[in-house]
Amino acid sequence: MKSCRCGDFFYLRIDRGEEIVGEIKGFCTREGITAGLITGLGSVSRAELGLFDVDEKKYIKTEFAGIHEIASMNGNVSRMNGETYLHIHAVLSDRECRAFGGHFASGIVAATCEVIIRPVEGNPGRKFDGEVGLNMLDFSD
Repeated sequence: MKSCRCGDFFYLRIDRGEEIVGEIKGFCTREGITAGLITGLGSVSRAELGLFDVDEKKYIKTEFAGIHEIASMNGNVSRMNGETYLHIHAVLSDRECRAFGGHFASGIVAATCEVIIRPVEGNPGRKFDGEVGLNMLDFSD
């Protein structure tokens, strides 16, 4: 991965074979980004998207093998238990331009992945909500 700062934004180029979510999380941790917006595009050779089943309170994950475009990737940065926490969704498209979207659990870069992170002031936290079954944004501090 390579990166540069451009004003209030960080531009990341995540390279072929690298895992996207892990690279973004590591970058945010190293740079001390505790809150921010994430956007990106690129391509993956393998990815995993999820849908949260509210009745069963768990993610149903679908794996995608083969080349897919990342048509859109959006998310945010917060903190949970003192660590960087990412919440990212993505839309992937196949050779026929069919789109699949969901919670972006992981993705291995096929050619490149370009990510822009805009840090914002603050330190939003997360806390597990047993009723919902998710790590929800928490503003109690």
